[in-house]
Amino acid sequence: MHIYPRPAFERKIAAPEELAAKLAALPRPLVFTNGCFDILHRGHAAYLAQARALGASLIVALNTDASVKRQGKGSDRPINTLADRAAVMAALESVDCVTWFDSDTPAELIELVCPDVLVKGGDWLPENIVGAAQTLARGGSVHSIPFLHETSTTKTLAKIRQAG
Repeated sequence: MHIYPRPAFERKIAAPEELAAKLAALPRPLVFTNGCFDILHRGHAAYLAQARALGASLIVALNTDASVKRQGKGSDRPINTLADRAAVMAALESVDCVTWFDSDTPAELIELVCPDVLVKGGDWLPENIVGAAQTLARGGSVHSIPFLHETSTTKTLAKIRQAG
């Protein structure tokens, strides 16, 4: 019987309390983004690749399941658990580290990470991005990346539900 190793990408996943050690090993400039990333789609993949291109490494912070539920996206959201979302996110080539936060915003995590580049999707004005003022005050930059593909988990779920 052959023993198969755990996928290498799982080493990219770091609990918030393990994050400091992970961060020390990541090359700078460090790019930070966050979100639910419930059902990963082409728009997410394009956005994350563009975010990663703004620095030497990309850290993605996921909302915990409870945090997603508080966003009012629907009683059945998230569809995928935090562990599953983290694993799929970590499998992406553009992502160097995945962690999570349980609060309604990633403000505390952003202060812990001190990213050089803070990024959100095109539906966010840069001045409304949580952590923008602090990142700019440290000499970093803040970006709102326009959507390349008009896709969303909400639209995908609506299509699935309509077909059912």
